[in-house]
Amino acid sequence: MSLWKEFAKGLWKENPVLVLLLGMCPTLAVTSNAINGLGMGLATMFVLFGSNVVVSLIRDITPSKIRIPVYIVVIATFVTVVDLAMKAYAPPSLNAALGIFIPLIVVNCIVLGRAEAFSSKNGLVPSMADGLGMGVGFTLALVALGGAREFLSSGSLFTYKIITPWTMKFMLPSQSPGAFIILGLFLAGMNYINARKAAKEGRIYEAPDGFDCKHCHLCDLGNSGEDD
Repeated sequence: MSLWKEFAKGLWKENPVLVLLLGMCPTLAVTSNAINGLGMGLATMFVLFGSNVVVSLIRDITPSKIRIPVYIVVIATFVTVVDLAMKAYAPPSLNAALGIFIPLIVVNCIVLGRAEAFSSKNGLVPSMADGLGMGVGFTLALVALGGAREFLSSGSLFTYKIITPWTMKFMLPSQSPGAFIILGLFLAGMNYINARKAAKEGRIYEAPDGFDCKHCHLCDLGNSGEDD
């Protein structure tokens, strides 16, 4: 098992946001600017890394029937550490912006999913690489989305004004509809890059498991409507 492969898969091939479409609630809610995205990403990365380490260490002594509650307790412990640390040391504006979304990391499907799918079945070092890679990939996606929304909204990045004559904010990117639109453009761009890469390698690009046509029933719904 290649440690680099376990780390790098979270950056692109299995990016939690842009490929697996996990953690959509904080992704869309807190990425009104790049700083909020960075703060949320780092908090989630800490919890991911810590919970992966602990779950990997206790996987052999955790009864299978209660493994999910045990994992949730482990995750909640790290979330509590992050929450208290942010309240003590983070800038008030960042703490207020992230708000309830920090405690909600406990039920973030990225964290629990990696604990169940990977670290409960693998050793310590691979679990560390997986947690760190997924956390970095999540953070990069949130920073990119937050940076794009912030720049399109006010011409700034990390609160630094890049286009100084830009004095009136464009409200759409900073609001919920803008978040959906920009995220959709990100997903379309990633699919386009993957399709071109596959074409250059002489193969057909296949969607990730669970996202191909055989898992979609929209066409069936349309046909049933026509039959009626």
